[in-house]
Amino acid sequence: MLVTRYDDLPLYEPEQKSRQWSDARRKRFRRTMAFLAGGLAVLLVAGFGYVGFTYWHFSSGIHRIGGVVGDSKPGTDQNILLVGNDERPANMTKQQYQELSTTEDDGSINTDTMILLHVPANGSSATLISFPRDSYVAIPGHGHGKLNAAYVYGSTGASGTADQRDAAGMKLLISTIENLTGVTVNHYVKVSLLSFYNIADSLGPVTVCLNHAVNDPYSGANFPAGTQKLDARQALQFVRQRHGLPNGDLDRATRQQYFLSVEAQQVLSAGTLLNPVKLNKVVGAVSSSLEMDDKLDLLSLATQLKGLKSGGVRSATIPLMPDPYGDVPGVGSVVLINHDALPDFMATVTGGKTTAQRVAEAKAADPSSVRVDVLNGAGTAHGSSTGLATFKSLGFQTGSPADAPESQQTTTVYFPKGDEAQAKAVLAHVPGAAVAQSSDYTHVTVVLGTDGKMPVGTSSGSSGSGSGSSGSSSSTSKSSAPAPKPSAPTKNYNKTTCIN
Repeated sequence: MLVTRYDDLPLYEPEQKSRQWSDARRKRFRRTMAFLAGGLAVLLVAGFGYVGFTYWHFSSGIHRIGGVVGDSKPGTDQNILLVGNDERPANMTKQQYQELSTTEDDGSINTDTMILLHVPANGSSATLISFPRDSYVAIPGHGHGKLNAAYVYGSTGASGTADQRDAAGMKLLISTIENLTGVTVNHYVKVSLLSFYNIADSLGPVTVCLNHAVNDPYSGANFPAGTQKLDARQALQFVRQRHGLPNGDLDRATRQQYFLSVEAQQVLSAGTLLNPVKLNKVVGAVSSSLEMDDKLDLLSLATQLKGLKSGGVRSATIPLMPDPYGDVPGVGSVVLINHDALPDFMATVTGGKTTAQRVAEAKAADPSSVRVDVLNGAGTAHGSSTGLATFKSLGFQTGSPADAPESQQTTTVYFPKGDEAQAKAVLAHVPGAAVAQSSDYTHVTVVLGTDGKMPVGTSSGSSGSGSGSSGSSSSTSKSSAPAPKPSAPTKNYNKTTCIN
């Protein structure tokens, strides 16, 4: 897991104080604008909203979509999904297509950038969690596939206006991420290719450094090694490139984190903050470039973030398998998530509880109220029927014997969202089993693994002490051991840092 803290970002370049800005106002603006390091769009929204700089004019230019998320209380933990896609507006000019280094067509509605922004209730920090677009995940109602296909399935399967189809796509993408992570997504913000270009253009050239020269015909990225300044067109090429990089999508995620970090340093300089003409240009570009849900209150979000200081923004990528690339028939090359490590990872970055902790804290349900299924993932004779007989003797409701879709190493008790109490009752009779929340099952389901663990007729005395692993029945989850406690190595980026 990569976690980045921007502790070394200078807030201002040395410059004589302007008489137009008081020290108090300068500090207030500095705190909120520091949030830009986490994502150009939302960060600028929060910064300008808090200061009140042309706020109402700014807010009125944003395109809002209803029917995607429910209400959330201001001042509580907020999870905001930042989405970037490849859509091209119908009225784009030939020159704009050239500037974006893309084809003169409608592009694709795949969501190529997905970052979950977590803001705790006290607003003292913010964490951006990146999800590789090719992550192999369970998509509700569509089996397993790449994460960036969820929005496509939802929007193309819906009828109605463009906004209604967009809302359906975002709802399915949000449901997919919620099922994967176990957290609730409160809001979303979407930025298209052209929108990113307009924002980058308003901010001006940014300095980056590359370890190696690149020449990628797919993104248009053609840069020498070393330090160089990128204009808006080149910035878009820089953050889009994945072909020709050693780690593909993973290096692209690093590119995006790096770009946001060095761009933040430029925006936080006095040359931008104290330049009314440039500041107004940035505000206008952001306002006209965003789409978001109709429940997101920008002023409340900005107020919540008023205590954010430099170094309070972290960047992270969900944990992946040691060999993160695999191939799935009918799907193609995918990125494999480390489902065993994911719950503890999410708990670490959001301050929440792991699956195992939630199960441990629940009051075990009465066995007579719990339906339990047993699937044989070990390949042993009569494993499922033997396990079901044990649970039936204990008073549980039971299903029919069946084999798991694939072999599995770790015996795991899976349960649907909200069934922690039922899972605890079952887990008490499967000593040493892992426990996981999964949308793949409608009842508590024990998948027997090759580790040889089986249901027993008496309580193990350790209910709720499973590993807290999370995953799916897909073999690509590679469940093999209790979830490790994720570490949090840090990495600081600045314009003198060179990356791939």
